[in-house]
Amino acid sequence: MKRIESTQNSLVKHWKKLVTTRKERDKSNEFIVEGFHLVEEALKNKDYILSLIIRDGVEFPTQWSVNEVHTIAINQLVADEISETEHSQGIFAHCRQPIQSEDQYDTWKKVLLMDTVQDPGNVGTMIRTADAAGIDAVVLGKGSADAYNPKTVRSAQGSHFNIPIVRGNLAEWIHRLKEAGIPVIGTGLRNAVSYSTISPQEQFGLMMGNEGSGVSPELLAMVDQTVKIPMYGKAESLNVAVATGILLYSYSKMD
Repeated sequence: MKRIESTQNSLVKHWKKLVTTRKERDKSNEFIVEGFHLVEEALKNKDYILSLIIRDGVEFPTQWSVNEVHTIAINQLVADEISETEHSQGIFAHCRQPIQSEDQYDTWKKVLLMDTVQDPGNVGTMIRTADAAGIDAVVLGKGSADAYNPKTVRSAQGSHFNIPIVRGNLAEWIHRLKEAGIPVIGTGLRNAVSYSTISPQEQFGLMMGNEGSGVSPELLAMVDQTVKIPMYGKAESLNVAVATGILLYSYSKMD
């Protein structure tokens, strides 16, 4: 097992940049996951793992199959340098970002689209919810948080390895979906119907918008139907991730 003890090591500097900067993640198409649960999820998709990273005093669970995975031991100093959590568990995985090919796009029948959802925690929770609801893919529009931000990754709880996530022009995606005969539903208040009037669908695109301003008017003008979730209490609105869960489970037709 390789061992690294210096925070000045070039690989440690690369790991640190993957944790702290979107530019490094975009340039390398790599990211870091931290903690036993996320590393275990990564191990279910070993092709994405470049190396496992484990701190002194930490051991792999006996049920994990790690013999074929490149492993690097680190000391506490290095662990502190690359950890993004307050109480690190001392285990990490350096991973490739799953890359989707355009050939796959035509197979997606249920798609979640995000318009300028800026909070990484919300984006991660929405990815996780889409995974749980059986959605085929997630499309992040311009202005949305980075899918591989450490906070996004933690909130998604391993769903990055289960569901395709792409960045794209949402207007082009609406056009693509409608050309394929897939209705697109947007969330808003103007000319909106209650979400419960829409029946479960075998295929649909659902567009969720910015936490404060919602879906942009330009994109809402392109959708087939605008829906809203009624507020029965005094709250002005729902958290966007909570609203996403309600709508995805309402519209996903399960076998």
